[in-house]
Amino acid sequence: MKKFLAVVAAALLACVPVMAFSSNSGVDTAAAAMPAWLCIPFAGLLLCIAVFPLVKPVWWEEHRSWAVLLWSLLFLLPFAALNGAGAAIETALDCIANDYLSFIVLLFGLFCVAGNITLEGDLAGSPRVNVALLLFGTLLSSWVGTTGASMLMVRPLLKMNAWRKRRRHIMVFFIFLISNIGGCLTPIGDPPLLMGFARGVPFFWSLRLLPVMLLNTAVLLAVFYRVDMRNYRRDIAEGRKPDIRRPGTEIKITGLHNLLFLAMIVAAVILSGVLPTLPAFQNDRGEALGIPLFGEVELPVPVLIEAAIILLAAWLSFRTTGAEVRRANHFTWGAIKEVAVLFIGIFITMQPALMLLRDNGARLGLSQPFQMFWATGALSSFLDNTPTYLVFLTTACALGFREGIATTLGTVPPQMLMAISCGAVFMGACTYIGNAPNFMVKSISDENGIRMPSFFGYLLWSAGFLGPVFLLDALIFFR
Repeated sequence: MKKFLAVVAAALLACVPVMAFSSNSGVDTAAAAMPAWLCIPFAGLLLCIAVFPLVKPVWWEEHRSWAVLLWSLLFLLPFAALNGAGAAIETALDCIANDYLSFIVLLFGLFCVAGNITLEGDLAGSPRVNVALLLFGTLLSSWVGTTGASMLMVRPLLKMNAWRKRRRHIMVFFIFLISNIGGCLTPIGDPPLLMGFARGVPFFWSLRLLPVMLLNTAVLLAVFYRVDMRNYRRDIAEGRKPDIRRPGTEIKITGLHNLLFLAMIVAAVILSGVLPTLPAFQNDRGEALGIPLFGEVELPVPVLIEAAIILLAAWLSFRTTGAEVRRANHFTWGAIKEVAVLFIGIFITMQPALMLLRDNGARLGLSQPFQMFWATGALSSFLDNTPTYLVFLTTACALGFREGIATTLGTVPPQMLMAISCGAVFMGACTYIGNAPNFMVKSISDENGIRMPSFFGYLLWSAGFLGPVFLLDALIFFR
């Protein structure tokens, strides 16, 4: 620990000459406000997440909080030197109050409620059963959210395949389909679409994405079936078999009343998108009412209401469900703790990249749907897909189209909006940090003895399986 703190101190001291030079360089203020090199801490944190679990897993588990603190300070201190301490505090508070808070509260609530629902029975994890569960979870994602469907389906799928040795591919395709692609049909499904709904996109407009989702789901499930069948046969050949005591199919669900609390959480998410559009929750500038925190940063009242409802649902879930249900689910707090620590660093350090994107998005020369699809998707793989979606939606609305979907930002052609929506939702599957539930599913899988691919290993999986599917999307739907 002392050695690590010494490294942290040395790294911070190394920033002093840079900050001193930056504050006296006399460069243009607008350019100095967000130089590209301030994206280095974000890249450094991602590199730590990718490398240390492989080379120093025990050390990383003990010290990841310090690593998050280090990289956050390596962004905030130079940013403070360039723009002032007040601006640095405002930037950190703004991303915590407006982005991270709703993100982690939603994830926490769903983690708690889903952990109080257990599925038991003699349904074994065969290729056909796994395909059926993945298909059901994919269709469910648009109606309870990708995070809700992921937390609801992950433990049953893990239980049914607990007898198998080769399981990592199951959870990888789980992330592809349930945690991402399935969430494209309604604003409930994924936060970018909720952002579009709050900007005037009709609630059921995204049902137009059904053909794209069906194509992607069909292709991926067909590929998954072949991969799973091969691994299933190898497990059987080694003498492994499911522990099924009685013939037939018997399934018992305990804690089913928690679906009521899941509905509370879904209602809270919908409210967070609807309330800012109501005059009663708007200030004189037409913005959502907020509680002042520091400078110009406010905690939006709709976010506070959403968080209160979700936390109430989580509390009621624990109060009304016996501890034996959580024991049957092998419920622990490890996964949510890991996600909470890592993502506060990710949310803070990715601010320079988001600011650069907001400042330069209109200058990228993107005027075709396929360009919007790839640009939105590529950046959504590593950045928060909600602001990325909003940047490119704003860019598309600024191109001067006169026909299409009318939003509060302007008019955007349907095919262009489809491309932006699919890019933001689908390509969140490309990395563990691309969408909220991805890393959570990985952590829960790791806890249950599945050796999931590393950060870079998962990139290879997504490039090999998702790359051709997205290329097919671009050729068929977004030319």
